[in-house]
Amino acid sequence: MRGGVIVCRPAGYRPGMTTPAHQPPMAASNEAEPDQLDVARAEGDAYGRALKAMDQESGAVTGRAGDYLVAFVQEEAEGMWGPDRDGQLVWHESPEEANAHLEVAVADAGDGRFVPGLAVTLTVSTEDGELFSTSAPFLWHPFLHHYGTNAVVPDEGPYTVTVRIAAPGWMRHDPVNGNRYSEPVEIVFADQRFDPGRKPSPDAQPRGPVTGVARSASEQLSGPISPTDALKDG
Repeated sequence: MRGGVIVCRPAGYRPGMTTPAHQPPMAASNEAEPDQLDVARAEGDAYGRALKAMDQESGAVTGRAGDYLVAFVQEEAEGMWGPDRDGQLVWHESPEEANAHLEVAVADAGDGRFVPGLAVTLTVSTEDGELFSTSAPFLWHPFLHHYGTNAVVPDEGPYTVTVRIAAPGWMRHDPVNGNRYSEPVEIVFADQRFDPGRKPSPDAQPRGPVTGVARSASEQLSGPISPTDALKDG
């Protein structure tokens, strides 16, 4: 039990190991005909091309865990648009001390489509232990929707990046194909080298508070990247 929630794990699971991959169903049913499933696969192919573009731009590592294909990439810390207290979109710059933006893309292993509405947690560790653990909320992106957060890291690493995805609480259509995402999963990306940096956007207006940033316990964790959460503290 963690935080009052019972966490189920596959038989043989040990903390720090990647959850075994499982192939989710993709079969004709009373909800989806074969040609309709092909439409889903075509959507997944498009998301796969976006993943490839991100890999070519920044380098990415990918792996399978449970019913998911998971990709991780580190980029320079960056700002984003988000609502202020009045609901107006404003630009939230990354803090000056932020030097990494951590991104996690999660796709369905059956059709390749992006999986929305997930609770994703990122843990970054060194050989000396955990550096920080933080939530990674959904982030809109012009060509690759993903989950992510800004962070402060001490150097290039290497780091071990662990991605945890909780079993979603939303409903699934289809008596055959909806039987997926039933367990929380974990995937470990070891020996990751970062390229720290920050990408400011001084011309973006109007401006609001800076984003939250994940940092080591010794520097305190200032929270996830969500501008809404940042406003609560500001």
